[in-house]
Amino acid sequence: MTADRHGQRMSGTGAEALVHYEQALDDLLFFRPKVVESARAVLASSPRSVMGQVLAAYLGVLATEEKDAAAARDAFDRFRSGLDEGAPTRRERMHLAAAAAWLGGDLHGAGRILGELSVAYPHDVLALFAGHQHDFLTGDARRLRDRIGGALGAWHEDDRHHGPLLSMYAFGLEETGHYERAEEAGLAALAQHPQDVWGIHGVVHTYEMRGRFADGIRFLDARTDDWAAGTLLTVHNWWHYALYALETGDTGRVLEIYDSALHHEASAPVAMQLLDAAALLWRLHLAQDDQSARWARLADAWESRRDGAHYAFNDVHAVMAYVGAGRLAQAERLVRDRESWLAGAAPGVSNRAMTADIGLPVCRALIAYGQGDHGRAADLLLPLRHRLHHFGGSHAQRDAVQRTLVEAALRAGRTELARTLLSERIQLRPVCPYNWSAQARLEDRLGDPERAAHARERAAAQASGS
Repeated sequence: MTADRHGQRMSGTGAEALVHYEQALDDLLFFRPKVVESARAVLASSPRSVMGQVLAAYLGVLATEEKDAAAARDAFDRFRSGLDEGAPTRRERMHLAAAAAWLGGDLHGAGRILGELSVAYPHDVLALFAGHQHDFLTGDARRLRDRIGGALGAWHEDDRHHGPLLSMYAFGLEETGHYERAEEAGLAALAQHPQDVWGIHGVVHTYEMRGRFADGIRFLDARTDDWAAGTLLTVHNWWHYALYALETGDTGRVLEIYDSALHHEASAPVAMQLLDAAALLWRLHLAQDDQSARWARLADAWESRRDGAHYAFNDVHAVMAYVGAGRLAQAERLVRDRESWLAGAAPGVSNRAMTADIGLPVCRALIAYGQGDHGRAADLLLPLRHRLHHFGGSHAQRDAVQRTLVEAALRAGRTELARTLLSERIQLRPVCPYNWSAQARLEDRLGDPERAAHARERAAAQASGS
């Protein structure tokens, strides 16, 4: 029986397959597209490799693509049907259980098993990576931080994969509000591997949350060769760049990024990229910036996928696209489909609660907003604002929904609610041009031109970086 470089035994894995497996882990941690090729090479060399099969299973679910997950589940079930359950090691049996749970729709069960794996085997980088991505997809910020933090103490700093672990830890720190420590950890990771795009991602999140838009642009510009092309995270990091540009008021640059990087004729119709495009255009939609042609192309892309109920976070962004394109009938059809699915969904499927508790109410709110029924949109979103994380994503991603609540309250004339929401936002993020421009509109509605002018001055000053 072979063993990986940390001495962890690998059942059914020959020496050649082990080389491919180590390469696949490296590709996975650095978000290289060739990870799929490397993972296939493991199984081509050793079809009965337990960890090779587990890796293939995780790759099938991490992108939240329904068809990929179904194909991975079929392949995994075929492998399990011929497996002597006593042959794999304890670590491998735990992985098999985690992969089976995830492929069966029990994300939270998979996350618990992966957590147990990382306690017992802190050098199992696949368990750490899959667990970290799981925590992101389920919006569990504390686990996103502590799953990695709990393992880091077992790693030597000169290990090649210590840097990617720091990158993961940086993101967890950022999502739990430790922005300075997160920036420090992310930069330390990049000192080890400048092309660590997850480390870059973690640092740009810290700038976003602290209103350091100019710093974020300078940071990304200085590292363009490290992140701007050829990675699985390229589009998402361009999305972050566009958010910076949007806050500075440079709509021209925002649309340039959208057209060149986020969505164009050659864009792959994958959920992770389409939701970034929808989230960016939705922010422009909230600002009453008409992008009808771009919305139409994006809505076509979502419609062509013909998604079933798989991940509620994706559904919300599909509805954004349909509403933005004025295709309310398509948005309502998606909602009816998910309602029908819920009636027969198994209780153990995590997406059931994610859809029922968060996804569908948000979709209905977006439709109401598109219909001009801002009061209903506010009523639907208000009970969710402290629970949105339960359907996944980051604070930056979910802010599109939080801003929708603010805009709905303003447009419905709910001045007391708008005042409360904006006060919360400004106290938490005092450097945010959007917050101050919305505050100015509220003051106009309240009949206080002096306070409105002051808020507009704050917004303009922050957008210009002064």
